[in-house]
Amino acid sequence: MRILIATDAWTPQINGVVRTYENVRRELERSGHPVTILSPSQFATLPCPGYPEIRLALPRLAHVCDHVLRSGAEHVHIATEGPIGWTTRAVCLRHGVRFTTSFHTRFPEYIEAYTGLPAGISYAVQRRFHRSSIGTFVATRSLKADLERRGFDRLMLWSRGVDTLQFRPRDCAGAKPQQPTFLYVGRISREKNVETFLKLNLPGRKVVVGDGPLLPALRARYPQADFKGAKTGEALAVEYANADVFVFPSRTDTFGLVMLEAMASGLPVAAYPVMGPVDVVTHGVTGILSDDLQAAALAALSLDPATVRAEAKRHDWSRVGARFLDLIREARRASETIRSTAKATHGASDVRRSPKPVA
Repeated sequence: MRILIATDAWTPQINGVVRTYENVRRELERSGHPVTILSPSQFATLPCPGYPEIRLALPRLAHVCDHVLRSGAEHVHIATEGPIGWTTRAVCLRHGVRFTTSFHTRFPEYIEAYTGLPAGISYAVQRRFHRSSIGTFVATRSLKADLERRGFDRLMLWSRGVDTLQFRPRDCAGAKPQQPTFLYVGRISREKNVETFLKLNLPGRKVVVGDGPLLPALRARYPQADFKGAKTGEALAVEYANADVFVFPSRTDTFGLVMLEAMASGLPVAAYPVMGPVDVVTHGVTGILSDDLQAAALAALSLDPATVRAEAKRHDWSRVGARFLDLIREARRASETIRSTAKATHGASDVRRSPKPVA
């Protein structure tokens, strides 16, 4: 199956959405399913307010229409609710093209935190965006339950994976200090709650890997912490391997791919018992979940790294890619059944918005 993925998040951005679709694209193409990416690199862009390192695309409707209709894709998947996502959605609806979507980020909570706009308003906009799709992919059961309570429908579970060959324990003899190292990896921004980690009274070192708008201020405020900047690939894998506990202070993430990367490296996780961590971490086995993050970080030191890694090895990207394809087929079958039933019941002229394949 030829698939077009429309996303507002793509390289050179470094985040879980980008890493997810890079890996899914690789796995799909390995199994003979060509993937086309529609991303900000194909349009003029401007800096995202508050996140100048993130570029927002200015997509032209005609340009997106040309990509969607002439790509040869048999299915369209819209990964994000940004300008590219909304424009691709408009093209699909105008031309009767069936599409699936993903819900990756709890933007309503972020918007409320930054602007004061009630989250309920933003969720109403997101409901409208996803309601037109034939299926919305969500990463965890807790996110699915939360969105169902908010009136979202056609939700389908699609987890995440980790490269256990790249992220693995390493022989760091002579490199690790005697005191423990507590690590954070991710964006350095308000919604990630990084300062809570930096405030914890922990023995040893605190290492922060990542970039973002709060980096200069936090670096100046907490000079005792080791801020490494953004890292990818082998350099990132080594940072995980050199640490003892991974601290995940976010209360708003829908999944937290970095937790899987840490676990694959044999690193137990300390996190709050909230959406994301409760779906990824097995309390007392691969990490410690507690409203007292300091106590969780200290308790995580006693967990067995081999057991932590063994749990992470169940999350292989090849399975995630195969599941992605299965969900697309499942959504398309369900859509066709609904369409056929509507035709039989009301007649072809009464069927509203009869979607069709791209090809």
